[in-house]
Amino acid sequence: MTATAEEIKTVADVLDKARIGLLTTVDEAGHLVCRPLALVDQDFAGSVWFFVQKDSHKVHDIESNPQVNVGVDTSKGWLSISGTASLTTDAAKIDELWNTGAEAWFDQGRDDPQVALLEVEAHTVESWTSTEPKAITLLKYAKAAATGGHPENVGENATIQL
Repeated sequence: MTATAEEIKTVADVLDKARIGLLTTVDEAGHLVCRPLALVDQDFAGSVWFFVQKDSHKVHDIESNPQVNVGVDTSKGWLSISGTASLTTDAAKIDELWNTGAEAWFDQGRDDPQVALLEVEAHTVESWTSTEPKAITLLKYAKAAATGGHPENVGENATIQL
């Protein structure tokens, strides 16, 4: 990783508030397809994780083209995570990350033959974050609209190389 500790913390802070990631893949016809998936809650160490069914369109897309994007939007900011996806059925990793949310999607629990984990190893993260309360940010937008200007100092944008 070439990202600084502060950049990793920026990503981790947004992900800590996130529950859903919008996974974008490229289908067999070359079209972009985006779908919401529950993020596995864990400390960010360069990858984001999802439980998926092995026999699904998203997995077939990834087998053909593992380059994906994950979009995340929270009260802390917005992330666009570009990376490479891979699938694992490693029982130890499934046990480590298993949660009640995953339980709802697999009839036979963690032993369901369709259970798999999708790891997206991040290459770059585009982040937009704000440390101000939303009310202050909205006031800046309102002021800009009323005066015909543009909102100023409403957040920070960065491209983080991992």
